[in-house]
Amino acid sequence: MKEITSKFEKVLNASSSYGNVNHEPDSSKEQQRNTPQKSMPFSDQIGNYQRNKGIPPKSYQNSKVYIIGSGIAGMSAAYYFIRDGHIPAENIVFLEQLHIDGGSLDGSGNATEGYVIRGGREMDMTYENLWDIFQDIPALEMPEPYSVLDEYRLINDNDSNFSKARLIHNNGEIKDFSKFGLAKLDQLAIIKLLLKKKEDLDNITISDYFSESFLSSNFWTFWRTMFAFENWHSLLELKLYMHRFLHAIDGLNDLSSLVFPKYNQYDTFVTPLRRVLQKKGVNIRLNVLVSDLHIHSNTEGKTVESIITEQDGKEVIIPVGKEDFVIVTTGSMTEDTFYGDNKTAPIIEIDNSTSGQSAGWKLWKNLAAKSEVFGKPEKFCSNIEKSSWESATLTCKPSALIDKLKEYSVNDPYSGKTVTGGIITITDSNWLMSFTCNRQPHFPGQPDDVLVLWVYALFMDKQGNYIKKTMPACTGDEILSELCFHLGIVDQLDDVIKNTIVRTSFMPYITSMFMPRAKGDRPRVVPNGCKNLGLVGQFIETNNDVVFTMESSVRTARIAVYELLNLNKQVPDINPLQYDIRHLLKAAKTLNDDKPFVGEGLLRRVLKGSYFEHILPIGSNENDDHESFVQEQITKFKDWIKGIKG
Repeated sequence: MKEITSKFEKVLNASSSYGNVNHEPDSSKEQQRNTPQKSMPFSDQIGNYQRNKGIPPKSYQNSKVYIIGSGIAGMSAAYYFIRDGHIPAENIVFLEQLHIDGGSLDGSGNATEGYVIRGGREMDMTYENLWDIFQDIPALEMPEPYSVLDEYRLINDNDSNFSKARLIHNNGEIKDFSKFGLAKLDQLAIIKLLLKKKEDLDNITISDYFSESFLSSNFWTFWRTMFAFENWHSLLELKLYMHRFLHAIDGLNDLSSLVFPKYNQYDTFVTPLRRVLQKKGVNIRLNVLVSDLHIHSNTEGKTVESIITEQDGKEVIIPVGKEDFVIVTTGSMTEDTFYGDNKTAPIIEIDNSTSGQSAGWKLWKNLAAKSEVFGKPEKFCSNIEKSSWESATLTCKPSALIDKLKEYSVNDPYSGKTVTGGIITITDSNWLMSFTCNRQPHFPGQPDDVLVLWVYALFMDKQGNYIKKTMPACTGDEILSELCFHLGIVDQLDDVIKNTIVRTSFMPYITSMFMPRAKGDRPRVVPNGCKNLGLVGQFIETNNDVVFTMESSVRTARIAVYELLNLNKQVPDINPLQYDIRHLLKAAKTLNDDKPFVGEGLLRRVLKGSYFEHILPIGSNENDDHESFVQEQITKFKDWIKGIKG
């Protein structure tokens, strides 16, 4: 692209940075200091300065891009190849094994047969890469020039999210959820975890580290049910989550830190992004199974030379040129989903001896067999008892269930505004069942008298309190019965069943990305030595981001494009709120259930009346000083002096 930069050649030719950009800077390793050698922003310096357009070092007009998997990661890669890589959209081909695009961001069905939502990702205002895309994608329902981001902001800015019934028990009674209930030693354990180096946490589980008092606290109930963590999951991933969402910790109990779309995430994000890509000319080929890549390796590196596919029952080999690129979504959290309905339980035809054999996992396994740089997929797909749970989507006409729902709702469920404000967890459920009703309608075209609820549980090996079966063994009606028992309306069960369509989804790998792991188990976005291959999705190693979010999928896609094309542009690290003293102080106080943290009283006295007074958490005053450990010691010291003067 010499013509773009021709007027700057003297500077660029003399630069040691040009062509040598670190596309994935790491804020956890960087000491932020300005020096004569530093010309680019700090690793997590988020802002408009980072919105420069990338300039490819050469033209890719004749390059083809093959994207295996049409989830949000693959679609984001296509978007960045077009916007920042200047690759013609018609040169980009999706190869998708399913009959529909969207990957795990699904949402389908109708009011007659029932809607299906296997799950949903938590949303946050700090998803810089996600909003980087969707600030430019035309809105689903607003006219031009408004974007998906504009639509999202419009509804969330004017309809705040919060819960008034985050926890319930005793057959539907709202339980006090105002406190975290963490013992001092458990608060200290969280602080120590934040201080630990990531490298020291390989293959350690959450239960290896935390005490029983932590695992039985309200804090852990809030956390595990909101993010779907189990006690046996990765302590490292939990640490990354705590850094990533430190700024939101004071909204963990009432869910006031969350923002939700108007509709389900398929219609909110996948539909408008797909429309843009197809309008530009991207080719999405469905029902194409990719089984392997032929990779040529030599001293210069690894280059994909062909893609081995199965189409209409026949093997078809797609040649890949030297100037072409391949993007692969490794693994799948929703692969091998088994479905049920009101009268049938999911027929689960898989166990640990047969897991990881479906297309998405086999492709990753075939790559891993070629080189250790492609990671160890078996770490994530070989223990389905620890990576699975089940969800149920309820399509509801008015019934006793809806009447009960109204008692837990912030607004009338039919108002279009926030309903439950996120999940409601039943703390005395043997399954640890939770349910939610998001803004309605949850699907475009959903009838006015229909509500869509979503139910899930974490414990797949426990018998229900009312239905003496495990959740995966239950029909939809039996799951309804268990829910109604916990809501105290089991005497009105016939009315609920008559007016509720249930579609269940058992997902063997839904939290497989949380399984304990070590360095090297997940491949990097562009594995060492790869020349034209990028890996994206939920099973990819990034510096500091978490998994199980749309943001992490988009991040991997953006890194893949920037690195493969060697653009003069960085992908900023996660938002630096974890280093903000205001959020650190707020977190310390929140973990202590809004009681003063050690040294707070002294800090208030020092900062009182100063410019920095506002950085202190709200809700305390000098009358709280006596609760501060430091203040107690000062008082004891004064008393000791008085005793001496005696």
